[in-house]
Amino acid sequence: MDVLDRRLVAALQVNPRASWGEIGRAVGEHERTVARRLQRLIGDGAVQVTAIYDDLRSGHGSPVHLHVQVRAGTAARVADALASRSDTRSVYSVTGAADIGAELVAPSRAALHEILNVEVHGIDGVAGTQTQVVLHTFRTVAEWHAPYLTDEEVALLSPPRPDVTLPDQDGLSPLESEVAELLVADGRIGFTSIAERTGISVPTARRRVASLLERRVLLLRAEVEPSLLGLDVEAQLWLRVRPHGLDQVGETLKRHPGVRYCAATSGTYTMLVQVAVAHEADLYRFLTEVVGPLDDVTDVNVTLITRAYKRGFLRKEHS
Repeated sequence: MDVLDRRLVAALQVNPRASWGEIGRAVGEHERTVARRLQRLIGDGAVQVTAIYDDLRSGHGSPVHLHVQVRAGTAARVADALASRSDTRSVYSVTGAADIGAELVAPSRAALHEILNVEVHGIDGVAGTQTQVVLHTFRTVAEWHAPYLTDEEVALLSPPRPDVTLPDQDGLSPLESEVAELLVADGRIGFTSIAERTGISVPTARRRVASLLERRVLLLRAEVEPSLLGLDVEAQLWLRVRPHGLDQVGETLKRHPGVRYCAATSGTYTMLVQVAVAHEADLYRFLTEVVGPLDDVTDVNVTLITRAYKRGFLRKEHS
């Protein structure tokens, strides 16, 4: 991708359902240029517009992060087996004590017990696991965009958010579930297509989509490999944070443009931060200048992502 491609993808990440004209006006490019470039990237599969559930709010289950240790020579096979599961959102090869990092969504505590103690450990090659349950999410990957836009451009593209307190959990009606699944399959699907496929009117389809997004039950996402955006270094930072400082640390870190994901977790470490930057030197500066001054962070474990097998429930193909 060239510089303009990356700016247009960043705009699509800010608002995945924005029209080509809206993106063009925000970034100062002609609508035809925007359409031609983004349609090519989407058609080639470099960019996939989808949607993910806020699992805690939708009632779908609890997100859980796994550190998986494997026997020598089995990492690719184990990663592929984990990626083939319908309940894993992401699967990575990582450096450090663990060989694979994975995130899955467990519908219940009983299901989580079965998944961890029977199903995951039943995968040939798995030698051990550590489990971190997400307690609170400060930033999801769906809320991140590549750092190639000005604040003014982001403001022009950002959809309005209702100034209301949202419930911690908000279930879906059968119709809403049907509409949500269409958006998961294609985040840019038109209201007319939604209406035709669900048997409702176009205005009703528009209202249902707006409700799902405003209640943040569903989060739109433009998925693209960070390396295509010039962000060649991906890291997962596991932080030990004093309990009274979790909110302040999470709120501080989520505002950094390199932070793709930030959540408080149970377990040995109490916060997971995923970072995407251009160079190792940028990661070093993030550690020393951003994380370092946070007094409530008492320990940091840095692991690098070396390959993504799955992101946002989307399998990744490798040659």
